[in-house]
Amino acid sequence: MAAIDELAEFLERTPGGGILLTTVDAVMNWARGKSLWTFPMGTACCAMEFIAASFSRFDFDRHGTIPRPDPRHCDVMVVAGTVTRKMMPAVKRIYDQMPEPKWVVAMGNCAVSGGIFYYDTYSVVRGVDEFLPVDVYIAGCPPRPEALQDAILQLRKKIATESISKRRTRPLVSDLALPTDPRKGDLLSAADADEEDEAPATRSVSA
Repeated sequence: MAAIDELAEFLERTPGGGILLTTVDAVMNWARGKSLWTFPMGTACCAMEFIAASFSRFDFDRHGTIPRPDPRHCDVMVVAGTVTRKMMPAVKRIYDQMPEPKWVVAMGNCAVSGGIFYYDTYSVVRGVDEFLPVDVYIAGCPPRPEALQDAILQLRKKIATESISKRRTRPLVSDLALPTDPRKGDLLSAADADEEDEAPATRSVSA
């Protein structure tokens, strides 16, 4: 990664290097997004759906997504199932063994928010994002393999916004609503407020 960082700094200092940097980013993000090897961190019943997703019926190989049992060869950790406080250090240790760049997918309600077990069991972690940087969340109890396929496609879009330069970012283009997007009700309220502000001015002009 040090050589890549040096390359990014060199291209930013070079006149016209921004164009070349954009091309390098596009090639690297294309290669990364098309070869996402997943580490199956199956901890509960959602792991059964993850296993089903590896069958030929769903054909994840066409996305370049192959499950590997070795964290040192994987790009994406798919946490499928409940994580307890006692299991949390082991999951974090495996995540630390994965090479950079790496991403995390929380598969199922238990991995997203603790699920139904969080409220009845003191030892359940309320979502893996308490100790891991989650990139994509998959809701469902359990989610279908098609939902995992969609998560891989959404992760590709997020990878396409990254750059080898720490000072460059691109807007994320997504078919779904993002957490930073305003809610529909907020937009309607803002539009009503603008109409109320414009109404007195209109009446004064007509008078």
